[in-house]
Amino acid sequence: MQGKVCLVTGATSGIGKEIARGLSRLGATVAVAGRSREKCESAMQETNSASYFVADLSLQKEVRRLAAEFASRYDRLDVLVNNAGVFLAEKKVTQDGIECTLAVNHLAPFLLTSLLVEKLKTSAPSRIITTSSSAHRAGQIDFDDIQFEKRRYSGISAYSQSKLANILFTRELARRLDDTQVAANCFHPGAVRTKLVQGGSYGMVWKAAGPFFLSPEKGADTAVYLASSDEVAGMAGGYFVKRKQERSSEASYGEETAKKLWKLSEKLTGLA
Repeated sequence: MQGKVCLVTGATSGIGKEIARGLSRLGATVAVAGRSREKCESAMQETNSASYFVADLSLQKEVRRLAAEFASRYDRLDVLVNNAGVFLAEKKVTQDGIECTLAVNHLAPFLLTSLLVEKLKTSAPSRIITTSSSAHRAGQIDFDDIQFEKRRYSGISAYSQSKLANILFTRELARRLDDTQVAANCFHPGAVRTKLVQGGSYGMVWKAAGPFFLSPEKGADTAVYLASSDEVAGMAGGYFVKRKQERSSEASYGEETAKKLWKLSEKLTGLA
């Protein structure tokens, strides 16, 4: 990975920090992104990364600023890791008026990737890796109420929907980048002991089950593999678990659903 530039979001703790550490160990120039300047500085030092960017990815203006600041600081981008994510027990709405789980888990990677895709193309062969989850198997994209404005909010439903959106986004992105040397894939990190879950009884259950979870380092392994291995060169649109491509849910293969989600995402991020 010598000479390659990588940007990792959600890199101040958990899986993201270990992805940054793993890529740095392989010799890559790593830039980490997170919400807290203090945590970004700490993560940069702990992972031996080259730089950091502070951005709250629930806010689209900050996603745009992150993309602009990265583009002005680096002349290339070899690997983009869309890892930042949230699980919210209670419904939150961002300043943009977007349900927060959808905003952070799907729209932020959609927008950030869209804004940096030209730099990825000029740096090709390059790679885009998005953190999904096996939770996508319980998910459906409810186009009539994607932001839980009509139905009762459920943290699990919102999270599962967003993780399915990650796979649909990855597949449509791979299709659109088919004639380039930019490969997009996603992965399930496993049940990892992280600070993802916030609030309510979910957090209590998560904490109690902690001893049974994987370490963040093990959870990050597949992402580092997808970012660096020659074994996956040229592979795109895949869903990986423990370094192996797996079949995801039937809903994740809906081409028309993926195209419809892409158009809606463009509208919700102001790219349309």
